[in-house]
Amino acid sequence: MMISIEEEQKLEELCQYAFECARSDDTHTLKILLDSGLNVNLANQDGNTLLMLAAYNGNLNATRLLLQRGADANKLNDKALSPLAGVCFKGYYEIATLLVEYGADVQSKNAMGLSPMNCALMFGRKEFVKLFAKHTGGKLKLNGWQKFCAWLYGVRFAK
Repeated sequence: MMISIEEEQKLEELCQYAFECARSDDTHTLKILLDSGLNVNLANQDGNTLLMLAAYNGNLNATRLLLQRGADANKLNDKALSPLAGVCFKGYYEIATLLVEYGADVQSKNAMGLSPMNCALMFGRKEFVKLFAKHTGGKLKLNGWQKFCAWLYGVRFAK
């Protein structure tokens, strides 16, 4: 099916509008767009999905809506970053909890071999480490880099 240049431009505008709704926590409009058939895993030119944009911008409501509608909590962007790694970096604990509840992999690795657990350890996010440990039943598999980060973490939080 061929679409006109004008239709293609309108479609691009609609997609950009959806990305802005995810960034700004506009759940009312996102819901309308999703109800109208918008792909919940829509991604921009950098591979960032609606969920990635909502989560990375700290938008709990939009994140929840997208996950409830079936957004893939483990979809990586073009830099092999996950939504969970992004919220670990930014420090959005409530969103991390929600992502984990919806199946986000706490030990998946990006292109550099770093996982959300690495981010939590590197940035001293004690509550994230506890969340991940609880999620894995306390059976976190730490590689050499993670052990090093844990050592740094221990130094940072030693009393």
